[in-house]
Amino acid sequence: MSNESDDLMSLCKRKGFIWPSCEIYGSVAGMYDYGPLGFSLRNNIVEIWRSLYKGREGFVEIDTETVNPRDVFKASGHLDKFADKITYCTKCGSPFRADHLVKEFYENPDVMTEKELDQAFIDHDIVCLECGGKLGPVEDFNLMFRTNIGPGSSRVGFLRPETAQGIFVNFLNLYRYNREKLPLGVMQTGRSYRNEIAPRQGMIRMREFNQMEVELFVDPEDKHWERFDQMKDEVLTLLPNTGTETVTMTVGEAVEKHIIANEVLGYFVGTTKQLLVRAGVDPARLRFRQHLQDEMAHYAADCWDAEALLSFGWTEITGIADRGCWDLSRHAQFSGADLSHFKRFDEPREEEVEKVRPNSKKVGPMFKGKAKAVSDAIAAKTPADISDGKLSIDVDGEEIVLDGDMFEVVKVKEKVAGERIIPHVIEPSHGLDRIFYTVLEHAYSYDKDKDYTTLRLAPEVAPIKVGVFPLMEKDGLDTFAKDLCEKIHTHRVEAYYDGSGTIGKRYARMDEAGTPWCITVDYDTLDGENKGTVTLRDRDSAEQKRIKAEDAETIISELLAGKKFSDL
Repeated sequence: MSNESDDLMSLCKRKGFIWPSCEIYGSVAGMYDYGPLGFSLRNNIVEIWRSLYKGREGFVEIDTETVNPRDVFKASGHLDKFADKITYCTKCGSPFRADHLVKEFYENPDVMTEKELDQAFIDHDIVCLECGGKLGPVEDFNLMFRTNIGPGSSRVGFLRPETAQGIFVNFLNLYRYNREKLPLGVMQTGRSYRNEIAPRQGMIRMREFNQMEVELFVDPEDKHWERFDQMKDEVLTLLPNTGTETVTMTVGEAVEKHIIANEVLGYFVGTTKQLLVRAGVDPARLRFRQHLQDEMAHYAADCWDAEALLSFGWTEITGIADRGCWDLSRHAQFSGADLSHFKRFDEPREEEVEKVRPNSKKVGPMFKGKAKAVSDAIAAKTPADISDGKLSIDVDGEEIVLDGDMFEVVKVKEKVAGERIIPHVIEPSHGLDRIFYTVLEHAYSYDKDKDYTTLRLAPEVAPIKVGVFPLMEKDGLDTFAKDLCEKIHTHRVEAYYDGSGTIGKRYARMDEAGTPWCITVDYDTLDGENKGTVTLRDRDSAEQKRIKAEDAETIISELLAGKKFSDL
């Protein structure tokens, strides 16, 4: 990690934002625990996400299991394809992610094959980073954590590598809950697990991490968005896959020029920018990069990554993709469940459709008393149910396989009220830990001359909103300050009492914690011409103003709502 990142991580550990997990046992690479300040900051980011997707868009939120059976990940493709390229040192045995070893030589090394990576090691004289030994052959390493569900090993399960699958496998329940209407927006936040090969970028690559994912199910033929006009003027910095330079344009222009595939995808690219900037990501260090053609999933219509400029370079923190019908189609195929949506026509249409009809001359003599039940079962089938010229039906719990002479496929004209379609999925998937770290790094400010650190966190996400100090912890100043702190403090507005050390040191502690405002109770508060007033200090400007103590709670609320300190 860079010096700046090292300094920030040191601050985070000292102040209680994050700690290396199980540190007393030597800790584990790629695993971190959230301390009191970090937990609050992370939750505040989640609340912004909820305010946009649940509050503004009206999406529903669910919570699903973190352990799923093998079948789920066979259907999703994770079991076969969710892997990174790994190589081991032939001398010391150290593992390395192969594409990361060659990233300075190739523009997109994560799409290189095993043979191409093997050759790259030779061409660029790449050896073990630990001992200088020769690297072994590159192979796939599946990133999922495997476990067993229940005693023994009869049912294999995996810790989920993303939260999305829990939404897809609950589509039928969600579809019914939404009264079988589209669009249907579903959101979920929670832990996911990826057994990363060699995580070396702090919170950017973790083995256990938090996601905020949204799955929006839409009509494949209707990808406009009702509130698009409210988003079309949002300005984006884009890096399309057709060039190497960023362009600046509005969401509306990007959709109109077909740089972003459709309105609904463009709307949620814009929403992602609003979320990130509101949480504290610097818009000057934020861009949206379109996936290259050889990088994009084969089923995706379009995919964009929100990337932030960090001490590591440009880093993906969110992905927004039009995933087509891949997810529901796969789960329908593997589970046998009908995960389609019935799309009603404005007016019924007369269409020629294929029907399966029983051959009465054959069915009657063959099944006698059961002939009607068999005929009804045949008529309930569709041509898609015919396999190898045979049709399987169920009559009173008995499975009967019929040869082709027992039925026929005929074309008939009938009025059709609608059609069944597989919804497409628009997915804004947010890496919560990466956003958390980005917010911290973009807020981090160090003055070398003064040896002074400030975290300029957005007030909305700051863990502590206001510090309350007595000038001295005596003469009733401490009692007044504690009472004032208690009045201001709520579960949404955290106030922190501090009476230790000089006022300057207390300001410094609050500035390091990202606290936007501090209140000092002094002797004028208790007596004199300024009786009943306190000093309010702004973190970013260091400006101070005298306010009435009784107004402090209201003023803090106004500042949190966006009022400028200079306008008080």
